[in-house]
Amino acid sequence: MAEYTVLVVEDNVSNFVLIARMLGYLGIHCEWKTSGYEVVEYADNMPRLDLILMDIRLPYEDGYAALKKIRSSARLKATPVVVVTALASQDQMNLARQSGFDGFLGKPLDPDRFPDQIQRILAGDQVWEYA
Repeated sequence: MAEYTVLVVEDNVSNFVLIARMLGYLGIHCEWKTSGYEVVEYADNMPRLDLILMDIRLPYEDGYAALKKIRSSARLKATPVVVVTALASQDQMNLARQSGFDGFLGKPLDPDRFPDQIQRILAGDQVWEYA
């Protein structure tokens, strides 16, 4: 899976390190932004981007505002954007779906399930799980 690149938008360093290690275990390269602010500008300069994993509660600009900008970008509008959040509930998952996200992974992430979830997402499946 080394040919994939994932952008992780996460303001908590410990959460990013965990996600980066799990992606690294799969051989997936990842990049990191700490806020939704300027995600489009950053992502536009990446040579390849297959998936964005985005927290909802972010400083400066939350995940919903960042998603609107991503969807308005000609280059990024088809890139899957999956929520990764501690605000894990059916209501939050429904809101994410209605807002146009492509999937939902609730925190804490399960290291036993995460590799399969990511592989399914990169294969084009939508994964909506919060427990």
